[in-house]
Amino acid sequence: MSKLYLECYSGISGDMTAGALLDLGADREKLEKVLATVPAEGFRVEISTVQKSAVNACDFDVILDVDNHDHDMEYLFGHEEHAQHHHEHDHDHHHHHDHDHEHDHHDHDHDHHHDHHDHDHHHHHDHVHRSLKDVLEIIQATEMTEGAREIASSIFTIVAEAEAEVHGKSIDEVHFHEVGAIDSIVDIISIAVLFDDLKTRENITDVIVPELYEGHGTVRCQHGILPIPVPAVTSIVRKNGIRVHMIPDEGEFVTPTGAAVVAALRTTDRLPESFIVKAAGLGAGKREYARAGFVRAMLLED
Repeated sequence: MSKLYLECYSGISGDMTAGALLDLGADREKLEKVLATVPAEGFRVEISTVQKSAVNACDFDVILDVDNHDHDMEYLFGHEEHAQHHHEHDHDHHHHHDHDHEHDHHDHDHDHHHDHHDHDHHHHHDHVHRSLKDVLEIIQATEMTEGAREIASSIFTIVAEAEAEVHGKSIDEVHFHEVGAIDSIVDIISIAVLFDDLKTRENITDVIVPELYEGHGTVRCQHGILPIPVPAVTSIVRKNGIRVHMIPDEGEFVTPTGAAVVAALRTTDRLPESFIVKAAGLGAGKREYARAGFVRAMLLED
């Protein structure tokens, strides 16, 4: 029996978690087969090794056909300089892919080798705004284990409930231009598949997340410039009793998807007094902050 420990000293996001689980040893081939069945278009997945503070980490990257600026540091945090650009861009692309402030940390180290997995699917294109029902239908139509499907549905429902609360609507009334973006869907499906694989193979009985480390300041999202943590994250951590540790660093370190992953998977916030580290994996973030940007996943044995 094993325990999975997610160490979130640099926050947590969807792609960071997927990268950490892959680096921990989850079955990449199984994931690729699942992603090939996602009934959506406009994306491809790149998995590579990058360095964060001179340490190797796995970079899980969902590349969209249309740029959503989720990883543009100046756009997200240089508010005064880019106010006019934001106004102009709102009339072009910004509504396409702003998945729930899920600016999942990109710093593209392109000198590393990347493996490309293209997906020329049909049905939904990412120019539409999806409801939770639409997203759950995509998850249902994707070929994966029932365990993975249940996890993916749970994570998305947690984010959807938070967004509904923030916007003062019922969960059925909210149409997600953000949470329904295909990169967020792929991140969450990938996390569900990878965790389900590890849970089965390693007999994981507990998922440990003591606390989330979050920065401060403001960040640009679909609805304007919001304080950090963004309202959806605040809703998720409040509802699920997740401890938050505020750090002096400026920036958004915890995304709504990252918080929802913790809410869906965590069984305890307490580490054993002593343990053996059976394996460890690092999932790279994509923003350049002073502290090394990665989630560390460890398999522990008593």
